[in-house]
Amino acid sequence: MNDIDFVSTDVLIIGGGPSGLATSIHLADILKQKGENKRILLVEKGRAIGSHILSGAVIKPAVFKELLPGTDFSEIPFNAKVIKDKTVFLTEKRALTLPFHVPYMNNSGNYTASLGEICRYLAGIAEEKGVEIYTGFAVDEILYKDGKVIGARTKDTGIDHLGNKLENFQPGTRVESKITIFAEGTRGSLAKMLIKKFNLTKDRNEQIYSLGCKELWSVPDGNIKPGEIYHTMGYPLQNDEFGGGFIYGLKENKVAVGLVVGLDYKDPTFDVHDAFQIWKTTPLVSKILKGGKFLEYGAKTLPEGGYYSVPKLFVDNAMIVGDSAGLVAMPALKGIHLAIKSGMLAAQTAAGALLSNDTSENSLQTYERLINNSFIKHDLFPVRNFRQAFSKGLIAGGLQFGTQLITGGAGFLGRLKTLPDYLTTSKLSELKKKPFKERFKAKLEFDKILTFDKATDVYHSGVHHDEQQVVHLHINDQENFNAVNIEEYGAPEQFFCSSEVYELHTDKDGKKELRIHAENCMHCKTCDIKSPGKGITWVVPNGGNGPDFQNM
Repeated sequence: MNDIDFVSTDVLIIGGGPSGLATSIHLADILKQKGENKRILLVEKGRAIGSHILSGAVIKPAVFKELLPGTDFSEIPFNAKVIKDKTVFLTEKRALTLPFHVPYMNNSGNYTASLGEICRYLAGIAEEKGVEIYTGFAVDEILYKDGKVIGARTKDTGIDHLGNKLENFQPGTRVESKITIFAEGTRGSLAKMLIKKFNLTKDRNEQIYSLGCKELWSVPDGNIKPGEIYHTMGYPLQNDEFGGGFIYGLKENKVAVGLVVGLDYKDPTFDVHDAFQIWKTTPLVSKILKGGKFLEYGAKTLPEGGYYSVPKLFVDNAMIVGDSAGLVAMPALKGIHLAIKSGMLAAQTAAGALLSNDTSENSLQTYERLINNSFIKHDLFPVRNFRQAFSKGLIAGGLQFGTQLITGGAGFLGRLKTLPDYLTTSKLSELKKKPFKERFKAKLEFDKILTFDKATDVYHSGVHHDEQQVVHLHINDQENFNAVNIEEYGAPEQFFCSSEVYELHTDKDGKKELRIHAENCMHCKTCDIKSPGKGITWVVPNGGNGPDFQNM
């Protein structure tokens, strides 16, 4: 695609995750049934399909039967059917198994899986149906004509860190399309631009997020069975730190473990990666990992705001799907089936618009109607106030959740609002409890057997970035950043980053500066979400850059 600077297509899909791939497959099927031949082009910024895909994952399988009718279900590369599903409350030394399932968290009939493997499988099906898939192309600009989306442009390459063109400079490709589907995943950079330009969050709640850190291990036979899963609450999190851990047994004596923490926490020294390592030292987790070998690491953010935080999902000639649309159901923390369904509904809408030669906003509003009549709304609406309630802490949140259960999700307080995560961090002078780094000071020396520092974990992510490019992490106002983020908040970026991108450096004269090691970036977008005062903006780096996940 980079041999020319202009491409025309009927549909452009930006992102090769479950929502984008489902869009392409279902759209190709519908058009074939109608006897229509339309060009469908999917662009993915990762080196390959799956390179940037990370999830727990426990998947609701029914939507795959809908997406792939006639396919032998056994061909879909799920890992293991859930055979044991427990929720455990942890303390530092003990594990108490709850005698009941937390509402909405029953996983009976679900499957463990590598979402990256699932996406590679779906990509193969899409290509068989005629979808053109181009990997390793970063898209950093939305194209407009008369104020309406007409496609997107891939990123210029061959530019040094100062912005100078090198001998291998290659201008980006203009991809003009009748319909553009934004399927970039959590906090998609283009979706973020689109939402801002058209004020698509008007009358919506602020989106809030969590950050999950995950490792894949190979363990001795008998440590855990395939399909045996645990979700944990409690240690090492405190009352005002929302989140929990997961342990998913996989085939071939592998196990996925991780910790997911809401980014609305207050402590500027809180470190999800380090909390994850401490979580692994608890008896429950350490017993399962004992004698095992650490294989792979990754991190990603998830949108948790729910129904009230979903933006308007369509404008003239464009729609938003999947995690970019905020379609994750809490407290189950499930979004894969919603991403696939949203892609199918966007495909249905796009097909109708193409066949009627009307891709206007008025035509594409069918997408919203289809969502409201699907299980997407059915999953999101009853828990519409769940995550907002827990912004007040686990105890208050638990009480409010109880009232929501008996009122169909409304609770006794009506619609609950949220603050964006960058506003919830306390200044160092405002902290009313011992900071995370002091609280766990004795546990932050990692043994590289069970627990690992960030550098070791990052090595196991396959991350790579071209040295010759403009740094893709932008400090928006350096003077204000130094005065506020560093002096008042203690540079929380150095702690909340899951991959040691940010380093606070103090010179011999006591001057402090934030150094950016962009080559470590996991593309989790936490800095774009959590940095106080919107201090940092994440922009897409060169195509093919970032992590290279294999089985995450």
